[in-house]
Amino acid sequence: MVHFEEKGGRGESGEMKGKDRTVTKEHLPRIFAWMGTILAVVLGGAVIAAIAQEVPVVDGHLGPCSATFTVTGSEKKPIYDAKIEVVIRYGFMSLHKYTLQVGTNSEGKARVAGIPEKTKKPLEFRITFGQASKTVEFDPALKCSASFEVVLGDK
Repeated sequence: MVHFEEKGGRGESGEMKGKDRTVTKEHLPRIFAWMGTILAVVLGGAVIAAIAQEVPVVDGHLGPCSATFTVTGSEKKPIYDAKIEVVIRYGFMSLHKYTLQVGTNSEGKARVAGIPEKTKKPLEFRITFGQASKTVEFDPALKCSASFEVVLGDK
């Protein structure tokens, strides 16, 4: 049992004014509830920060290969929401066409997954932000998983 007293000065008869408060077992659930709430708010903020930094992924579901991109400006600062687009042609005579597009996160990162291992021609990824754009070639037959550092704004 915890005991504490609030001091309130002296009354007319000279006795101490104040309230006698005692923390008992009945108060413990309320105290633990407040502590749990504070802990949840602190940990929840950390989870939200971790979620915000997830790398956006678009999955073509056509194969096991993938391409990861980091897009920066000419000052090497990450570019948020740069668009990465690829047209995948597949099937007999490449008659089927599948367009995938993803935007970069605040760290300038994005990933395209589910790319087929075999393509008749290397894939051309077009990375754009505003007026700036670049094209990156990727041949999944040579390397199934690749990473690309793309700098937009250089001439």
